[in-house]
Amino acid sequence: MQLAGHEIHDLHELTMSCVNSITNMGCFLAQAQDPGLREMIEGHFPYHIRDYNVKTEYLKNAQGPTKELPVPDLNPVLQSFTQSPAAVQPVMPRTQVPQFNDREIATAYLLTLKRAGREYAWAAMEMSHPDLRSFLEDAFRMSCRHAYDVWQWMVQKGYYPLEPASQSVQTTMAGMYQEVPESNPAMTPVMQ
Repeated sequence: MQLAGHEIHDLHELTMSCVNSITNMGCFLAQAQDPGLREMIEGHFPYHIRDYNVKTEYLKNAQGPTKELPVPDLNPVLQSFTQSPAAVQPVMPRTQVPQFNDREIATAYLLTLKRAGREYAWAAMEMSHPDLRSFLEDAFRMSCRHAYDVWQWMVQKGYYPLEPASQSVQTTMAGMYQEVPESNPAMTPVMQ
């Protein structure tokens, strides 16, 4: 498969990002103390390796990759999507770090996933080859799903705040927008 110039450069950057993610995950697996955090990273690890391998195949193989990137299911575990089950724990950056603690591992991993997700979304919008575009869309969804897992773990530990919006803000926002009637003739082709 022939790639356009911008596609090869985007793939290079995304592949370097995978090198960073996989290397960090290897470090996190060696240092994580919480069994749930370690198990989550272990479960995510093969997806990131596959993601990297598919990218390397796109870079090397004119026919495209022989493997696909599976997209994991969304796995909601929180009882409430607006109330944190744990009190928020204060945090302060450490300036001398011989080893990461679990909160630092989860924070670094979550921020890596969020950054990768933004990069995948942006790159997917720029791809001219439909297969490469679809792969990057799947990689975005994989990053999204993994970020959701990490975020939920952090909320459960009190490392990430979760609270409902105030009723006054919700009322203000809800009052700003009015629905467009879907009986509008312009909607007919979309709704059939």
